[in-house]
Amino acid sequence: MPSPGAFACNNTPEPAVNKAIAPALLQAAEATGSLGMDAYWMPFTANRQFKRAPRLLVRAEGMHYWDVDGRQILDGVAGLWCVNAGHGRPRIVKAIQDQAAEMDFAPPFQMGHPKAFELAERLAALAPAGMNKVFFANSGSEAVETALKMALAYHRARGEGTRTRLIGRERGYHGVNFGGISVGGIVTNRKAFGPLLGGVDHIRHTHDLARNAYTVGQPAQGADLADDLERLVALHDASTIAAVIVEPVAGSTGVLIPPQGYLQRLREICDRHGILLIFDEVITGFGRTGKPFGAQTFGVTPDLMTLAKGLTNGCVPMAAVLAQQKIHDAFMTGSESLIEFFHGYTYSAHPLACAAGIATLDTYAEEGLLTRAAAMADYFAQGVHSLKGEPNVIDIRNIGLVAGVELTPIEGAPTKRAFGVFLDCWQQGLMLRSTGDILALSPPLIVERSHIDQMVETLRGAIRRAA
Repeated sequence: MPSPGAFACNNTPEPAVNKAIAPALLQAAEATGSLGMDAYWMPFTANRQFKRAPRLLVRAEGMHYWDVDGRQILDGVAGLWCVNAGHGRPRIVKAIQDQAAEMDFAPPFQMGHPKAFELAERLAALAPAGMNKVFFANSGSEAVETALKMALAYHRARGEGTRTRLIGRERGYHGVNFGGISVGGIVTNRKAFGPLLGGVDHIRHTHDLARNAYTVGQPAQGADLADDLERLVALHDASTIAAVIVEPVAGSTGVLIPPQGYLQRLREICDRHGILLIFDEVITGFGRTGKPFGAQTFGVTPDLMTLAKGLTNGCVPMAAVLAQQKIHDAFMTGSESLIEFFHGYTYSAHPLACAAGIATLDTYAEEGLLTRAAAMADYFAQGVHSLKGEPNVIDIRNIGLVAGVELTPIEGAPTKRAFGVFLDCWQQGLMLRSTGDILALSPPLIVERSHIDQMVETLRGAIRRAA
């Protein structure tokens, strides 16, 4: 651990935002006759603000992006929680190129290709014991929809068709399809879209500033919060509940770490009442918490587990649901010529995605990246927790190589303070995430101590300037 001065801010003045039209856009204008920014309706983006002062990335390698002005930007969030092995990895790039030349597409319904089976076997070997069946999708949102449908159909196949209720958690994020936002618990993701799915309820979240602020790692207090599931069992009766879905670490809502014993107690309650437990590991999967999956870090095995993001290092869209043997076997009844599970996607197990996934797992294995977060966790924790006492910082939480820094909201303008810090960090050469009034860091697993120092120093300066 360096001296406190290693994490000090140099108080460099914030540079002016470059509002010039990007050279890449000028080239596009010459080719198309327009500047090309109006047509694209950007996802989860303040579109008007962005298009007044665009942040355009044009190249990436290792721990860094480069913008259209040639500035080097340290990637503090692994792209979008997904580029775990760093950018531009040669093995992955070559695998995608070779696969595109060999076979661009193979239909996944009633057909297959070798790499789909190879990748499934590799994933099953990494997974917690017993989670040995793999169903492929294309995004975390699709993986969640798949897991929810599996849970409902599983109970029906076993003769318990009354189990139709799904339980999510407040502040949970499970993608943006209707099932995902229904079991999800982030208000802004839900309120504009009507009543959503029926038969859904939520247990309370685990965020407890009064008892757990500034905890390093898992909070000591809060295992009892899992007992809120018993309240819903009493309200609805266990015979109506199909599954509970939670993120081991709630990422998109601001990095909420599970209290010690919380996930174990949730597992026990589900077992007691015959309820399936689903872990959404789209963020925690592939080394983020110090082991291949959060289930292994926390010592709790779910019945179903959703994966995406780090599965292909963000190079090609892909997702998967891992299922325990008992889930799969409940469907394998009746005539062998009948389809057992009427679900899937045109691009399930896409050849390019499978090639990228296999090469990604090879890269993780060769460089020990699936456990590297455990080796870097202490230094990372000391760095981010050195921000305690900075202006408006009210909590810091971390595990493995993910951290959240929570700020006091500006009265009457929630999210404005954190978004301002996000923009300041961008100008200083650091990309991080702001969600509400929380700043999130989740760097690629190849991060070095010098990168952590730079992230903490840059963030400290931006927080001070926002005071």
